[in-house]
Amino acid sequence: MTVGPPIAELHFPDAPNVSSVPGPRSQALIDRQFELESQVVTYPRSLPVAFEEGRGATLRDADGNVYIDFVAGAGVLNVGYSNPYVVEAVQDQSGRITHTLDFPSEARVEFLEALSGIAPGDLAGNSRLAFGGPTGTDAIEASIKLARANSDGSSLVAFRGGNHGQTAGALSLSGVNKYKTKGRGPYVPGVEHVPYPYPLQQGVSPEEAVDRSIRELQELLEDPYSGIPDPIGVWVEAIQGSRGVVVPPREFLPRVRELCDEHDLMLVLDEIQTGMGRTGKWFASEWSETTPDAIAMGKALGGGHALSGIMFHEKFDTWEPGTHKGTFRGYVPAMVAGTRAIEYIEAHDLLAHGQEVGELIRERLRAAGGTSPYVAEVRGEGMLTGVEFHDCDGEPFSEFVSELQRYCLDHGLVVWVSGRHGCVIRLLPPLVLTHELAERGCDVLCDGIEELTKRYS
Repeated sequence: MTVGPPIAELHFPDAPNVSSVPGPRSQALIDRQFELESQVVTYPRSLPVAFEEGRGATLRDADGNVYIDFVAGAGVLNVGYSNPYVVEAVQDQSGRITHTLDFPSEARVEFLEALSGIAPGDLAGNSRLAFGGPTGTDAIEASIKLARANSDGSSLVAFRGGNHGQTAGALSLSGVNKYKTKGRGPYVPGVEHVPYPYPLQQGVSPEEAVDRSIRELQELLEDPYSGIPDPIGVWVEAIQGSRGVVVPPREFLPRVRELCDEHDLMLVLDEIQTGMGRTGKWFASEWSETTPDAIAMGKALGGGHALSGIMFHEKFDTWEPGTHKGTFRGYVPAMVAGTRAIEYIEAHDLLAHGQEVGELIRERLRAAGGTSPYVAEVRGEGMLTGVEFHDCDGEPFSEFVSELQRYCLDHGLVVWVSGRHGCVIRLLPPLVLTHELAERGCDVLCDGIEELTKRYS
């Protein structure tokens, strides 16, 4: 059965094709936005452009400039912008009914069945699903409620550098202090953070990085003087995306799983960014063959539409009706889009495609690193890649990264900056990115690395 158009037909054919950035129409829209909207606006400060239309893995701005997109709405658009197979279903559903709270519908049941069909490991055939608000942070809040409903304890354990969302519980789990400044509270008490394995930053081998993390986690759980009473669960990102695509060694998650089992703790994996095929598996935890008790999902879950939820083992389904809810848990167009996205990914073998094209990107960047002393590391899985830059003293080179991002934009490639010190280019293009577009995008990125390397050498 044919499911939607082939990925080669999804994109603007002339990408990249830019003149001046920002163009006058983009600048006018940015100026007006800043007159009306809060200072919390982020993206236009680094990427001064107003996007008007998207196709596949390409974007067109208000002035007609066309870009290759290596950001995908921060990982939302796994099957690309305006995928006809998704759009058709959403338009049809929108013309019939858009909002059903949690009343059943064919669209909702089909989506539940589709998600159950991709459940990893021991969750396959044994999972339950719950939807709440539209964003990933709500999925994290739901997972905290779920853990508390299944435990008499109160404390939570998470990892340094994690970024789980912007509401009270999710912020408390996050290990990013800048998000906890004045005006960003309140917070949930009783959260303890342990190190996440980051060999490059820690200056140790991958094995030692894992040993450090597990040792501290074990001491926290077993030391009667650790100061953390009765923990209820451990929250961890399968890959720390916002910190700079920090990919833990494969043995890390299985060892966390073992400790959770020993201490009867729920293991919650944050797959908001890494789920729904982003890393070449439906869930990044599958790379280490680790099955969590619960998975927080968001971003790409709704096929480009706002939706989040949690998948968890049925033995934890002790909730009473209404324990976790949200008005938009019944936004049916997102569920239709989510089902169509799963079908499109499966029909076009985009998990394997994402692995192949993602490795192509990393190989190109590693080759560029061979001629630049500032490329400290290239890492990632599937269509999620981080390129970390250090200066000649081995310190984070955020200035280089900022200029590289702007170089890319001026030459028709959209990339984003992340990492603890803003020294990482984070790439998360749509899974429908073709080999040809990947090569064109890498041409821009590698040319930028070469030019800036000459400037700083």
